[in-house]
Amino acid sequence: MWPMGLLVYYTNQFTYNCLIPNTPKVNHVKIENISRSFKTLNRHVAFMESEISKLRQLSSTLGDLSRPDGDATVSQGDTCVTSAVYGPGEVKVTKELLDKATIDVVYKPKSGLPGCAEKLLERTIRNSCETVILGNLHPRSSISITVQEIQNRGSLLSCCINSTCMALLDSGVSMRYLMAAVSCAINDNGGIIMDPNTLQEQSSVAVLTFVFENCNYGVITVSAKGCYTLDQFQQCLSKCRDASKYVFQFFKDSISKKLSKQ
Repeated sequence: MWPMGLLVYYTNQFTYNCLIPNTPKVNHVKIENISRSFKTLNRHVAFMESEISKLRQLSSTLGDLSRPDGDATVSQGDTCVTSAVYGPGEVKVTKELLDKATIDVVYKPKSGLPGCAEKLLERTIRNSCETVILGNLHPRSSISITVQEIQNRGSLLSCCINSTCMALLDSGVSMRYLMAAVSCAINDNGGIIMDPNTLQEQSSVAVLTFVFENCNYGVITVSAKGCYTLDQFQQCLSKCRDASKYVFQFFKDSISKKLSKQ
């Protein structure tokens, strides 16, 4: 005779209790129900992993503004940014460079005046642009870039850089290569969330943003906040590099769509 016992099956989100009677007979109905439940759970976990590992939907519009030489509005999920490019044009004497163009980036938040965090974001965008723009073709001139935040729902830096790249493409400014930014977050369990939203960023232990070029997919800029290990950094780098290929394809499709209408 089997003793009366209680088996508890633990999973990530569900707990199943199965009461075994004092009989050698096996309850096939309960076993089939448990097996079916585990299959459902595995499908649910697989779906959640696929949702975490993919980027949010990308969309863009080009040439909506009349005054800039090029502009782009890019949305990543609910995060939306508009960038405008002016120039090459006249530069102030105090900012004039003899051998290359002066890259000037201004970031404007959705409301209020820019603070220290916005200035850091502005500097990161400018450093990335100075790397990709062929400024030596336009010495003693200025290329001004204005980045306007429309809505921030996570991964703001990557959306700003992607919007800036598309605005540069729309303006026709000469570049060494294109740049694409991808953000990721590391949660408490060590899992990597691609293109995190605001809630996922707040609950994570680290948020990293990588900027890649489209020739060899090398790294242009890295912005990191939080604590992480070297192995986690390498995993984030690998996943973001793979995701950047999707962003570059998005750039190509957006520009092709605009040119096909002209």
